[in-house]
Amino acid sequence: MSDITELLLDAAADLLAARGFHGLRMIEVASRAGVSRQTVYNEFGNKEGLVQAVAAWRTDEYLSGIATRLRQDPNPWEAMRSAFRFTFEQTEKDRLVSAVLTGQDAEDLLPFLTIRGHPVLFHATEVVERHLSEHFPGRHVRLTAETTVRLALSHLLMPSGDLDSAIDAVVTVARATLETC
Repeated sequence: MSDITELLLDAAADLLAARGFHGLRMIEVASRAGVSRQTVYNEFGNKEGLVQAVAAWRTDEYLSGIATRLRQDPNPWEAMRSAFRFTFEQTEKDRLVSAVLTGQDAEDLLPFLTIRGHPVLFHATEVVERHLSEHFPGRHVRLTAETTVRLALSHLLMPSGDLDSAIDAVVTVARATLETC
């Protein structure tokens, strides 16, 4: 990724968190990145292309962090705990993700995780599926991976308790689902 692309994605992510999709202006993205508006259009095509690129970029960052944590502990369940802790803690710190999840300042972003969230769900499921396949070879782990990711996203969207309780719930359901598959 070029430096200009990264500057544009950073600028767009900040503006999306502050103003949402409808409040995002290509000229403001360009101004924050120190480039012309035409550069933004040349790079992403249109506003939808820019927002999709921001979503893909941020998703890749999260999934890379999750994959790293899944590899760090030989115990598959402790590795999952670490990965989900990373996810939940990063989400609290990340202004854009917080805006997507809560709708604060950017209520029109929630559909990017819910009704248009298939890319996030698909790629996150792949990461968890790879992890489970390595630890439980020969098992059909796709259902467990997808259920686990969906439950984690649910806890992010509508927390029902403290962080440790959410992590325990996700890992407990993952274990139970894997045992029944």
